[in-house]
Amino acid sequence: MSPRFYCSTTAKRLAVLSIISLLTLPGAAADKPTQLPDPDGKPADMSKPVQVYILLGQSNMLGFGKVGAADKPGSLTHAVTEKKLYPYLVDDDGNWTERKDVRNVRVMGSGTGGMRGFNNEWMTIKGGNIGPEIGIGHHVAHVTDAPVMILKSCIGNRALGWDLLPPGSEGFEFTDAKGVTWTHPGYKGSPERWVKGTEPKKINWYAGMQYDGDIARAKKVLAELDTYYPGAKQYEVAGFFWWQGDRDSRSAALSGRYEKNLVHLIKQLRRDFNAPAAKFVCATLGQTKKGATDGGGKILDAMFAVDGKSGKYPEFKGNVATVYSHPLSKGGSSGGHYGGNAETYMNVGEAMGHAIVELLKADSE
Repeated sequence: MSPRFYCSTTAKRLAVLSIISLLTLPGAAADKPTQLPDPDGKPADMSKPVQVYILLGQSNMLGFGKVGAADKPGSLTHAVTEKKLYPYLVDDDGNWTERKDVRNVRVMGSGTGGMRGFNNEWMTIKGGNIGPEIGIGHHVAHVTDAPVMILKSCIGNRALGWDLLPPGSEGFEFTDAKGVTWTHPGYKGSPERWVKGTEPKKINWYAGMQYDGDIARAKKVLAELDTYYPGAKQYEVAGFFWWQGDRDSRSAALSGRYEKNLVHLIKQLRRDFNAPAAKFVCATLGQTKKGATDGGGKILDAMFAVDGKSGKYPEFKGNVATVYSHPLSKGGSSGGHYGGNAETYMNVGEAMGHAIVELLKADSE
């Protein structure tokens, strides 16, 4: 996929464009997200397959950044109008821009239950809340000469080690601080845990039930491609984005198991969508600093371990990246949705989008 450079008649956009063109040329270095020009409003080349990016996780990915009003610090409107951040989100008349080459799709359901649709439109800003999809979508589309779909399928308060456990995951035992040994189930096991040696009593939920539901709902969207991307005939799953870990961080057992589960997740997602070359980008919990030794620290360490640059998993070199979210967060914690500060969600989204752009760029060099 080759970079797309946008033209504009305004001085503002031309000035930005001159910088962008230097930073997005093949082989050019870019250590952080670069400032984007306003989208040109043109549709994508529909002769090419839609490049699908699937967003998964829990409430971090779900998104609670407030769009709000100009007089509300922390809102997206305040960030754009008063702080002059993310200028590509507004045009010269102060209206929200719209990308005609990116579909913003969001679906949700609990477990393997029904699907609710929340978004199915060209990427723009609407009222309510935003998540990292805005920053991701704009950065990915800027360097993609094909139609793009940002497809979010997730719900809040779910653990990778339980609700989101991928198929094929094995069970394990964990001895807690009181000396009690617990058995945790593998995929489709139930309940969430039981004391070793006792008979487990199944509940109306199983390990991986949310994973199965989220994946099924994403596949349903892709099976009805024209409904979600008008005129589209083909698609390719080009990448996955993962912002999760809050619930696992609250369990010594699940946080200690997170790296193993994350490695398996990456491989299973690629199998489930028949996308062995799809890129994978995850983001750490915003409140967790490097060096932390609590559950959040274990999640952070696991995410940095799978980053292709760590060398721990050679098969992930050049196709898996981790974003360190703490410097990007404007305060608060994942459990409190970062206080609804839209800048946090925009900053992390931009960084995640930039990270996958760098992985895509490496393919073309």
